[in-house]
Amino acid sequence: MTEDLSPAERYAAARKRAAEQATALAAFREMYDFGLDPFQIEACQALEAGKGVLVAAPTGSGKTIVGEFAVHLALAQGKKCFYTTPIKALSNQKYADLAKRYGADRVGLLTGDNSVNSDAPVVVMTTEVLRNMLYAGSQALVGLGYVVMDEVHYLSDRFRGAVWEEVIIHLQDSVTLVSLSATVSNAEEFGDWLDTVRGHTEVIVSEHRPVPLFQHVLAGRRMYDLFEEGSGRKRAVNPDLTRMARMESSRPTYGRDKRRGREADRERDRRQRTRIWTPGRPEVIDRLDSAGLLPAITFIFSRAACEAAVQQCLYAGLRLNDEEGRATVREIVEERTASIPREDLHVLGYYEWLEGLERGIAAHHAGMLPTFKEVVEELFLHGLVKAVFATETLALGINMPARSVVLEKLVKWNGEQHADITPGEYTQLTGRAGRRGIDVEGHAVVLWQRGMNPDHLAGLAGTRTYPLRSSFRPSYNMAVNLVQQFGRHRSRELLETSFAQFQADRSVVGISREVQRSEEGLAGYKESMTCHLGDFEEYSRLRRELKDRETDLAKQGAAQRRAAAAGALEKLKPGDIIHVPTGKFAGLALVLDPGIPAGRSGGHRGFEASDGPRPLVLTAERQVKRLAAMDFPVPVEALDRMRVPKSFNARSPQSRRDLASALRTKAGHIVPERHRKERAAAADDREIARLRTEIRAHPCHGCSDREDHARWAERYHRLLKDTKQLERRIEGRTNTIARTFDRIVALLTELDYLRGDEVTEHGRRLARLYGELDLLASECVRAGIWEGLSPAELAACASALVYESRSGDDAMAPKVPSGKAKSALAEMVRIWGRLDAVEEDFKISQTEGVGQREPDLGFAWAAYTWASGKGLDEVLREADMPAGDFVRWTKQLIDVLGQISAAAPREGSTVARTARKAVDAVLRGVVAYSSVG
Repeated sequence: MTEDLSPAERYAAARKRAAEQATALAAFREMYDFGLDPFQIEACQALEAGKGVLVAAPTGSGKTIVGEFAVHLALAQGKKCFYTTPIKALSNQKYADLAKRYGADRVGLLTGDNSVNSDAPVVVMTTEVLRNMLYAGSQALVGLGYVVMDEVHYLSDRFRGAVWEEVIIHLQDSVTLVSLSATVSNAEEFGDWLDTVRGHTEVIVSEHRPVPLFQHVLAGRRMYDLFEEGSGRKRAVNPDLTRMARMESSRPTYGRDKRRGREADRERDRRQRTRIWTPGRPEVIDRLDSAGLLPAITFIFSRAACEAAVQQCLYAGLRLNDEEGRATVREIVEERTASIPREDLHVLGYYEWLEGLERGIAAHHAGMLPTFKEVVEELFLHGLVKAVFATETLALGINMPARSVVLEKLVKWNGEQHADITPGEYTQLTGRAGRRGIDVEGHAVVLWQRGMNPDHLAGLAGTRTYPLRSSFRPSYNMAVNLVQQFGRHRSRELLETSFAQFQADRSVVGISREVQRSEEGLAGYKESMTCHLGDFEEYSRLRRELKDRETDLAKQGAAQRRAAAAGALEKLKPGDIIHVPTGKFAGLALVLDPGIPAGRSGGHRGFEASDGPRPLVLTAERQVKRLAAMDFPVPVEALDRMRVPKSFNARSPQSRRDLASALRTKAGHIVPERHRKERAAAADDREIARLRTEIRAHPCHGCSDREDHARWAERYHRLLKDTKQLERRIEGRTNTIARTFDRIVALLTELDYLRGDEVTEHGRRLARLYGELDLLASECVRAGIWEGLSPAELAACASALVYESRSGDDAMAPKVPSGKAKSALAEMVRIWGRLDAVEEDFKISQTEGVGQREPDLGFAWAAYTWASGKGLDEVLREADMPAGDFVRWTKQLIDVLGQISAAAPREGSTVARTARKAVDAVLRGVVAYSSVG
């Protein structure tokens, strides 16, 4: 209470309040109708104190408040603020938020294909746009005071992550950086790097979710809590789920004569299946609706399955909106889609989509038209769409929280195989559950699937963080831009400041400590093996060489024996008496059938282990068995022969007994000589003889403690081998980024893009090409293969630089335009082949994320027909491609055509002008009215 304070304390408190009210943060807080969380206040105070900040907090916790405070500070100080996001959709969303708060005249947007008020003091942009500005030395950077990097954990992205590090490294020191990240387990490490390259950076980590998240499993008609109630900090898995998993894994066993037991087992199995089953999609939504858990996002890792889920709900008669809601939905949809030509509505699936929206149900995935996705997001935020079936792309930054999140499965296709989702992915997906200021709690619901392991699910749900790993690699475009600005030496130094090198060097510190400990151990071992009679290290080396030589001979002998054994088996005939060398049936045996596969007789070449001879034999112990190659590690030969009676019946015990008795009588005295040749080979080896002679003549051979010294020498040798391996790991990790840069520079020098610190005309062209196939595009311009093409033909060729077929797409040769375009595309592939060979010479590989992948011709026909003026219906039908994918690839095509126009020669070339015409030709209809790429 204030009255309990002394006059001095009251005065100090009053001064503190006055100081707080005078801060920019105090004015900023007045703009919100809710109080700020401690981590938000801490980050904002650090910003106001002139420090950079890294804020790592869960999805939905409100970390963008810190980014908005940077905007507030910039405007108050008369500086510029760039707000960067990883995807265009998020940039559009953030632009709308900031324009609403600060006014459209003070906020701009730059996303590559959208440019709105770009000279404003606050500009929202994709991170690539800012990277390109930095390399181009754009005038827009003058007066820049703050840069907000939203979703900065994207720098882990294998394909685009390098952009974040490029921006962080190249921003001027005067710019204050605000980095906003999902909760990562190594935030302090990332903060240490930011501190190194950007100056003082405060790291603020919050693992607190403003809206608590509860985890459930939906099985049959019941929703189970994943964790046992009141299980404390170390939460125990619900025992009901553990029992269900155990019950499901056990299978009833039906005894031959236990009819009553079989019936009881079947009844128990029927009851178990009745209790444990995976509810269908309409039923799940209906259950959530009854429990008051809508709106919900159901993540399904398949576009087709998302669309199918909507149809299933419609067929089931689900209606989540009342008449008033349906009318509002129709009104919003018609307003937002008014610019779409009526003739395109049918091919876009508009009417089916609208019916789902009116009922409060929708899909959301990258294959949808961007406008359709925007409408779904808008209606969801207004509570007019209550059930969304989405792929995981929705979890990447879009502001679309729900009361509940449903995961159908814990496995997804990662482009190469079906793999379990990671704890980080689980956290990102379920982080959508719980709307701040609306819900008191969020709910993550996983559908029961056969074979589910509740402990595994608890591990996913209990691991709240994941590590941030750099994916930074130098590229050709980056190399010429860096050399152009800084020269080779300074560029190399800059790259060594990357987070990738920082992490590599950090790991080297740990390995170096291991090497140091190993060297101390080596010194101790060396002392223990010291012999007063001579150099025991030399004596130990001779012993190792002898052992290695004997091992090599044994391996050679084994390989020769296996080859010989395969050939010997093929020579066996019925009636041959053999000696089975090893295995359960070792000993004397009579061949009944040589077991040579049909069509394989006459030599053993081409046999595989699975289809080699498998002789059927009668053993001396009266057993008839089919043997395999593993029973004959050494060649087998007929020791004698005897007749197999035609009346012999392998199934008759009497028949087997009589023939086995005859076998023992005939050949029981024969004992084969084994290993004689092996011993002779070893004895005849000159190297072994020499080593044995030197060992016996060595002074240490006569030491009474020889074997004790030998044990220490063996330990010394093993540790030395391990230490050298660690040293190779250090060598491989130190300066890895700089060494890759050196190889790239060497290749670019070979191709005349660089001459020392000079960037040639070709290099300046490459500096304007930012795509994944930057060098290939530059070489195509250089070779003039696009000269004389029409705009539609150039669009077809440029599409091969951006398009990548989805995994599982038809492997047949894609349809391409005829004439000049076909020739140019073929020449592009030939140029890529030459580049691929040069990259191999300079040890540059795609596995490092540097090399040029092969151009993909799968979009060439669609780009050509669209640029030729064909209708959307015809283009999509022939391309067999969803409208959303078509728009996305076409917008990337527009981007690369713009780069080609900027990079192509202005004199003596038609390419620049043709590229601009190609942009005009494809920027029409569905592409032009789609505001998000």
